Amino acid sequence: MACWFSATAIIPELTRDWDLTQSQASWLTNAVQLGFVLGALASSLVNLPDLMPLPRLITVSACGAALANAVLLIEPGWTAALIARFVTGMALAGIYPPAMKLMATWFSRGRGLAMGVLIGALTLGSSMPHLFRAASEGLDWRMVVILSSLGAALSAAIFGFLVREGPHAFGRAVFDPRRALVIFRNRGVLLANLGYFGHMWELYAMWAWFLAFATAAERGGVGPFGSPSLFAFLVVASGAVGCVLGGLLSDRIGRCLTTAGMMAVSGACALLIGFAFDGPAWLLAFVAVIWGISIVGDSAQFSAAVTELADPRFVGTALTLQVSIGFALTVLTIWIMPHIAAALGGWRWAFLVLLPGPVVGAWAMLRLRGLPEARKLAGGKG
Repeated sequence: MACWFSATAIIPELTRDWDLTQSQASWLTNAVQLGFVLGALASSLVNLPDLMPLPRLITVSACGAALANAVLLIEPGWTAALIARFVTGMALAGIYPPAMKLMATWFSRGRGLAMGVLIGALTLGSSMPHLFRAASEGLDWRMVVILSSLGAALSAAIFGFLVREGPHAFGRAVFDPRRALVIFRNRGVLLANLGYFGHMWELYAMWAWFLAFATAAERGGVGPFGSPSLFAFLVVASGAVGCVLGGLLSDRIGRCLTTAGMMAVSGACALLIGFAFDGPAWLLAFVAVIWGISIVGDSAQFSAAVTELADPRFVGTALTLQVSIGFALTVLTIWIMPHIAAALGGWRWAFLVLLPGPVVGAWAMLRLRGLPEARKLAGGKG
């Protein structure tokens, strides 16, 4: 997953070396989102995660992500780089949703924690380019791209040689594009998806633009952890702790309360972080890290809920459709954030535009908790 933000982490260098405008720079991130959406939609329409052996699908996709990401090394120019980032996103669509289904085949109990650990790994992987950049400060930006591609290649080897489906495998599907639409007639799945969409409205825009926010804060004299890149890494990476915590809570008190609670905390942080922008540094760091923990701590639980609510024959399709629509929303929020910042005269209050997401998402999950379908979640805990 390090390939996801490999270009985002080096935007300052690419902007300088390739003479990019702010709009061109932001599209290097958004192209990945669009590629992911198209890849996930195409995959769900043909029920690919329910037809193809999951380790094989993930292995091929990881190889594709590594190669597409490495195209940046030859400095192909903005248009070709945009296409390469788009292909990277398409390849990642063959990794993230299938990996969730693969994890679910190993657990009938404790699935929330298992999925939390998986999304924690995704979160940690997504944050790695910021660490690569912080650790290689003063070196060529290509080092970030090289390490990200090597990570994807290593994961392909792991899935290709060491991973298999678990004992609780879901039944194989037949090709039926209509199933992608039938999924949304399930009231429980619909509300779980609405919760996920609210969550996604907030998540990737924060991940994509926190480095810009941290850089602006440092220019104002508030710079926790020494550098904006290290600050961004720690904030995003802290989400791995939140994912494990969310998994533990979800299996104990239920999916609905856990997700609603996480979104309440993350929404509060989106509101408060502007007040901490001027420091002190410890306060900005505290709010940011709590936000990093809570903003993704519920992510896996929406997916766990879908595996429990959807038709078992089409769990892969349901998961892929869920994330494809969720990531389509991220295209809008990632695009709009720098425009909001420009309109407000800086990044301090820009994250307020993300607040409606967790508000709507928390409402949807609390609504789901009051329905009979909630008895299917977390062994009856809701």
